[in-house]
Amino acid sequence: MKKHLVMLLALSAFALGGCYEQERNCKDFHEGKFRFEQEIDGKKLSTTFERRGNLEIETFEGKTDSATVRWVSDCEYVLQKLNPRNMQEKKAISIKILSTTDKSYTFEYGLVGNAERRKGTVTKLD
Repeated sequence: MKKHLVMLLALSAFALGGCYEQERNCKDFHEGKFRFEQEIDGKKLSTTFERRGNLEIETFEGKTDSATVRWVSDCEYVLQKLNPRNMQEKKAISIKILSTTDKSYTFEYGLVGNAERRKGTVTKLD
């Protein structure tokens, strides 16, 4: 009887956990024009970028830069700057889409090989 109760509880927990899984339609965000806003030192900053194929072109504070995009899976990709200006920019950035809506996605990102991760939200413009 005890065995059956433990089994029932385990199956119930598994079934309930599956009901709350975030929807991820990541392929909808592989290409297009986007905006990422973040707060740094109390100041709201905005970056716009366009992703087409394996190229991403980003504009931040009037400066444009580009990076290659390598999709690891439908919801994970790695960015590598094409023309890094210093050692920090030479490091690739890993991005994982956590959830999506019709016009935005929430993601976590960090330097490849670094355990520190940050979160953000991107809005699709087109």
